[in-house]
Amino acid sequence: MTQSAVAKVDLTKVKPYGDTMNDGMMELAFTLPVPHGEEASEAAKLLAKKMGLDEPNVVYSKDMDSGFTFFVVYGKCQHTVDYTTIKVPKVEVDIMDRLECGQYIKDNIKRDVVVVGASTGTDAHTVGIDAIMNMKGFHGHFGLERYEGIEAINMGSQVPNEALIEKAKEVKADAILISQTVTQKDVHIQNLTNMVELLEAEGMRDKVILACGGPRISHELAQELGYDAGFGAHTYAEHVASFVLTEIVNRGMI
Repeated sequence: MTQSAVAKVDLTKVKPYGDTMNDGMMELAFTLPVPHGEEASEAAKLLAKKMGLDEPNVVYSKDMDSGFTFFVVYGKCQHTVDYTTIKVPKVEVDIMDRLECGQYIKDNIKRDVVVVGASTGTDAHTVGIDAIMNMKGFHGHFGLERYEGIEAINMGSQVPNEALIEKAKEVKADAILISQTVTQKDVHIQNLTNMVELLEAEGMRDKVILACGGPRISHELAQELGYDAGFGAHTYAEHVASFVLTEIVNRGMI
């Protein structure tokens, strides 16, 4: 898309773009519990029409066995959104890189900051918590273990909330980080809520900075559940560290 085309975009009436500005072209992928065939493709097109897409076209379908069919459907969306009115709650903090975080600790906190984290409950995935805490980090973004002035304790996966709280008490943690990857049937909501309830019962909720992260975690959701911050996709150790360190100073936890 050329710069001149971008300049002509009406941000109060944004719609999908395929080949031509405002053509509304979209691609959908879904599975229907029907056997593969012409009737199945027609069902997919009818469904797309009911969703408000004009000229739906099944460009790919595949038999998934046992009476299920996978589809890729193209269609034209007629709806628009007013982009200028969108307000998304997000962590508002100046992002510092690893070296800047270390200097911030020296200048403002003047002691080691202790952070404990884990994938809690039945969640066996460690990719998220490792990306934030392990020394090697992820995608060229070093984890908290490499940050000068931060003692990062990664307890791994399938850690009971009670065990994470006990560890936080033992090491006098400034912050607790929870990673949640498994979200089927909203199990992550139940687990995150349980963590807040346990901290409140221990009288610790206001004494620690509590943050959570994962592919379906947003700052808005985290705050609704009683957390101080939520970190979703495309956030790294520097985002978490910048928030935690700034919050320590703002709260007078020095």
